[in-house]
Amino acid sequence: MIMNIGEQWHCTNPACRCEVLVQTRSELEGSNPRCVCGAPMKKRYAAPALTYLEFLRVEEPAPARESFRKG
Repeated sequence: MIMNIGEQWHCTNPACRCEVLVQTRSELEGSNPRCVCGAPMKKRYAAPALTYLEFLRVEEPAPARESFRKG
Protein backbone atom coordinates (compact mmCIF):
# COMPACT_ATOMS: atom_id res chain seq x y z
CA MET A 1 0.00 0.00 0.00
CA ILE A 2 1.39 3.39 -0.99
CA MET A 3 0.52 6.43 1.12
CA ASN A 4 1.06 9.73 -0.72
CA ILE A 5 1.58 13.20 0.72
CA GLY A 6 -1.67 15.03 1.45
CA GLU A 7 -3.91 11.96 1.70
CA GLN A 8 -6.33 11.74 4.62
CA TRP A 9 -6.90 8.39 6.32
CA HIS A 10 -9.49 7.63 9.00
CA CYS A 11 -9.98 4.81 11.49
CA THR A 12 -12.87 2.42 10.78
CA ASN A 13 -13.54 1.90 14.49
CA PRO A 14 -16.63 4.04 15.33
CA ALA A 15 -15.44 4.45 18.94
CA CYS A 16 -12.04 5.82 17.83
CA ARG A 17 -12.54 7.75 14.55
CA CYS A 18 -8.89 8.89 14.55
CA GLU A 19 -7.80 10.82 11.43
CA VAL A 20 -4.32 11.05 9.91
CA LEU A 21 -2.92 13.45 7.31
CA VAL A 22 0.06 11.94 5.47
CA GLN A 23 3.07 14.27 5.48
CA THR A 24 5.72 12.00 3.94
CA ARG A 25 5.37 9.39 1.20
CA SER A 26 5.63 5.83 2.48
CA GLU A 27 5.13 2.30 1.24
CA LEU A 28 3.67 -0.48 3.41
CA GLU A 29 3.73 -4.20 2.79
CA GLY A 30 0.39 -5.96 3.01
CA SER A 31 -3.01 -4.37 3.40
CA ASN A 32 -4.18 -1.01 4.74
CA PRO A 33 -2.38 0.62 7.67
CA ARG A 34 -3.67 0.12 11.19
CA CYS A 35 -4.70 2.73 13.73
CA VAL A 36 -3.20 2.86 17.22
CA CYS A 37 -6.43 1.21 18.45
CA GLY A 38 -5.74 -1.75 16.10
CA ALA A 39 -8.55 -1.14 13.59
CA PRO A 40 -7.75 -0.81 9.87
CA MET A 41 -7.62 2.68 8.38
CA LYS A 42 -9.15 3.77 5.07
CA LYS A 43 -8.56 6.71 2.74
CA ARG A 44 -11.13 9.48 2.66
CA TYR A 45 -13.49 9.06 -0.29
CA ALA A 46 -13.18 11.70 -2.98
CA ALA A 47 -15.99 11.78 -5.53
CA PRO A 48 -14.95 11.87 -9.19
CA ALA A 49 -14.87 15.33 -10.75
CA LEU A 50 -16.71 14.27 -13.93
CA THR A 51 -20.27 15.25 -14.69
CA TYR A 52 -22.78 12.85 -16.21
CA LEU A 53 -21.59 11.70 -19.66
CA GLU A 54 -19.09 14.56 -19.91
CA PHE A 55 -16.80 12.38 -22.00
CA LEU A 56 -19.45 12.25 -24.75
CA ARG A 57 -19.60 16.03 -25.15
CA VAL A 58 -19.37 17.11 -28.79
CA GLU A 59 -18.49 20.62 -29.86
CA GLU A 60 -21.26 22.55 -31.63
CA PRO A 61 -20.82 22.57 -35.43
CA ALA A 62 -19.81 25.87 -37.02
CA PRO A 63 -22.79 27.69 -38.59
CA ALA A 64 -23.04 27.32 -42.39
CA ARG A 65 -22.47 30.38 -44.52
CA GLU A 66 -25.51 32.19 -45.91
CA SER A 67 -24.18 32.05 -49.50
CA PHE A 68 -24.21 28.26 -49.55
CA ARG A 69 -27.84 28.13 -48.40
CA LYS A 70 -29.19 30.38 -51.18
CA GLY A 71 -27.75 28.27 -54.03
